Amino acid sequence: MWAGWRPGATGERAPLASAAVTGSSEDLALAHELADVADAIALSRFRAEDLIVETKPDLTPVSEADRAVEQALRDRLAVARAGDSFVGEEYGVSSAPDSRRRWIVDPIDGTKNYVRGAPVWATLLGLEEDGEVTLGVVSAPALRCRWWATRGGGGFVRDGLSEAPRRLRASAVGELADAQLCMYEIEGWRELGRLDALLELSSRCWRTGGFGDFWGYMLVAEGVVEIQMDPSVSVWDLAALKVIVEESGGRFTDFAGVARIDGGDAVATNGLVHDATLAFVGR
Repeated sequence: MWAGWRPGATGERAPLASAAVTGSSEDLALAHELADVADAIALSRFRAEDLIVETKPDLTPVSEADRAVEQALRDRLAVARAGDSFVGEEYGVSSAPDSRRRWIVDPIDGTKNYVRGAPVWATLLGLEEDGEVTLGVVSAPALRCRWWATRGGGGFVRDGLSEAPRRLRASAVGELADAQLCMYEIEGWRELGRLDALLELSSRCWRTGGFGDFWGYMLVAEGVVEIQMDPSVSVWDLAALKVIVEESGGRFTDFAGVARIDGGDAVATNGLVHDATLAFVGR
């Protein structure tokens, strides 16, 4: 199995750039270990002909792999961080008394892709301390990519093209006319009555595409695109993404321009085109 932050044959951890090693380095190491666990479980069932898929009450799919990944991460954290709370998409909240820390996990972000055999899916792990997300790891093993960041420590990516982690930097594009816009599932914009705003913004941008789910946000962090938006999202969709985008030099808010993960919608940009974007889609 490819492990996103280690050279494959040796089993030793690849040296992180010094900026990535902060006071939260133990939590970061644990998050990478959790991502390795998630990768192994999810990859073992990816494209399996007998994969069990059900429909949740909100009419979205959930696979046996989603549930298995989340349960494994809950079990591991219950031992490694017994005093921390846990929030997951599939099994809800496990609260620890007086905890100021909570792990926020989406076991498989992009389940629709996963169950159809498309490789664009990832496990998202975020750590929130005193209301601020301080750590994020996004692991997409079928894409051979892993992104991570710690608050104040910078953001990094490791992919199948290089041995060493690469520092994340948002782009320097300053005008919508030169910006690339990503958005997800146009039906959601139509259902919320926001389709006209989306189309107007799209007409002002250089190019519009849909990379879906977590990936558009990571491309903002990498400086590949300038804008990624979602009209309907939950905290587990956003926690890991927010700190990675921000540590790349980008900006992450809800449609009202507030830097939060619980607003129900999200805009991530390189920062330079954020206000111009909100002028079209802001609440």
